[in-house]
Amino acid sequence: QVQLVESGGGLLQAGGSLNLSCAALGSIFSIKVMGWYRQAPGKTRELVANIITSSGSTNYADSVKGRFTVSRDNAKNTWYLQMNSLKPEDTAVYHCHAEGVRAGPTWGYELDYWGKGTLVTVSS
Repeated sequence: QVQLVESGGGLLQAGGSLNLSCAALGSIFSIKVMGWYRQAPGKTRELVANIITSSGSTNYADSVKGRFTVSRDNAKNTWYLQMNSLKPEDTAVYHCHAEGVRAGPTWGYELDYWGKGTLVTVSS
């Protein structure tokens, strides 16, 4: 069983910065993609950023490009989202996502997991 544990959310004023972290705990051999999604009140969940663990290639939503940075520590199965120049429209519950998780080198299948989320509130 794999559990994703997020931390780092909070309340802050516009223009501030936060660093979110996500630790994947449990029986993990590899994770293909480590990602961050968010869901604002009344809206659908959207991709914020992700990183391919093997290459380090990253992908960002247009709304956060230049302000957010996703990074990872493969050895610790932990990834981060550095958020700068935060805006009120960034207010949401941020969920981390692990895609393509394998429990062992000969594991025949991959699973995806979600964290429960951490709330980020940005006031104007």
